[in-house]
Amino acid sequence: MTPTFQTVGIVGTGAMGRGIAQMAAQAGSAVLLFDLQPGAAEAARKALADTWQTLVDKSKLDAQKRASMLEQLSCVSELSALSPCDLVVEAIVERIDIKQKLFGDLEALLPETAVLATNTSSLSVTAIGAALKRPGRLAGFHFFNPVPLMRVVEVIAGLKTEAVVCQQLTEFARQFGHTPVTAQDTPGFIVNHAGRGYGTEALRVAGERVADFATIDRILKDQMGFRLGPFELMDLTALDVSHPVMESIYRQYYDEPRYRPSVITAQRLAGGVVGKKVGEGFYPYVNGVAQLPTEPAVPEVASLPPVWVSPKAARRAELYQLLKNLGASIETAQAPSAAALILVAPLGLDVTTLAAVERLDPTRTVGIDMMLDDAATKRRVLATNPATRPDMRDAAHALFARDGKAVSVIKDSGGFVTQRVVATIINIAADMCQQGICTPADLEVAVTLGLGYPMGPLAMGDRIGPTNLLEILFNMGTVYADPRYRPSPWLRRRGALGLSLMHEES
Repeated sequence: MTPTFQTVGIVGTGAMGRGIAQMAAQAGSAVLLFDLQPGAAEAARKALADTWQTLVDKSKLDAQKRASMLEQLSCVSELSALSPCDLVVEAIVERIDIKQKLFGDLEALLPETAVLATNTSSLSVTAIGAALKRPGRLAGFHFFNPVPLMRVVEVIAGLKTEAVVCQQLTEFARQFGHTPVTAQDTPGFIVNHAGRGYGTEALRVAGERVADFATIDRILKDQMGFRLGPFELMDLTALDVSHPVMESIYRQYYDEPRYRPSVITAQRLAGGVVGKKVGEGFYPYVNGVAQLPTEPAVPEVASLPPVWVSPKAARRAELYQLLKNLGASIETAQAPSAAALILVAPLGLDVTTLAAVERLDPTRTVGIDMMLDDAATKRRVLATNPATRPDMRDAAHALFARDGKAVSVIKDSGGFVTQRVVATIINIAADMCQQGICTPADLEVAVTLGLGYPMGPLAMGDRIGPTNLLEILFNMGTVYADPRYRPSPWLRRRGALGLSLMHEES
């Protein structure tokens, strides 16, 4: 296969530049490496030679192919040596002035038909190309680290980018074996924009002392299937990387409440408690291994009280069946007896509000998260209100742990943990579709591959049910009186009609 670009220049040979160079060479292009730091390009070439040799040793690459690719990979010491390139990709520092200067210099060197690509993750492609004579030849080509393993790339058109440039980059990405997705030139593009909800909402939950970091991580992994909890993820990426991105997208969207950063990460960044790489983040690390607190033991309860379920509970029939399976004594009268444990299962509302509205005894009222089918989760989550008696809290914990499934007990929160975080993720994704930042299909692919979510945000919404999702957001907006839970019009229309979030409008 003939590569779309015969000769590719890479400016910046750190981890990202080296990864892009590897994929370009493997696609058959001649690759020229340039870095201002003396010896950096040569070190990158040696690292790639070692990587390919490892693949040869594992019988995943032919030795002759390795030799051929090494011949295609050259180091140059002057920027002018990139003049034969028909594509130059920059992977340098995230500063717009430095990128603008580089592309201005490249434009003067390269033929008019050459394509310029920026691997920026957070800067505007339009702004980077604003000073160019031929801004139509510049596009975003955003890879994720490590490039050979993260098989998604965002192709971003600036306001003046020629359509053919994006078409060429899209085809080249496919030749890499990557999946290209097309994004508009908006803050965070697709992946970094869609990823705002996971960490920021989890930080709000922690900031309200609903649950500690480890409990929040466990809940989101065991209930929704995320590979890493939000605090594990922030420790891995490090706050000196993730917090500035939070601030950047928030400011670029003119302080949109949905993207509001947290003082928790700002303070930890200032104190140098940034994550795994320094041995201390949301968790302490010993030899690179997080030291997680032990989960609270299941309380020992001599005898369990009868259980009465609110008639307004979500998934009420399923909850009754679950209680029956657990051997609970179930009350079915119109009102609970004086001895009963009272169960509510709200969507978006807090336990306190339901106890007050339904005139239930708050001292005996406990909430359970029934947003998802219990059989599909590995953990149950209960919530107490400020008046819940310890004996009723412990009885509920013991009851729902009877079959061995993990149980977390949190403090009162409108929307529990999973409801809040997942509804925020979906609402942001719906707003991206509303803005036309990308197609729903590209959104799902980008988030699944780029963030490693168990499914795309729109698929999450369909799993919960668009109508239920709207109820959660409206109720959370009522509880918190905060515009960050305002449903996207795109989501509201589909929820009102009960349509799949993947439904394409004609």
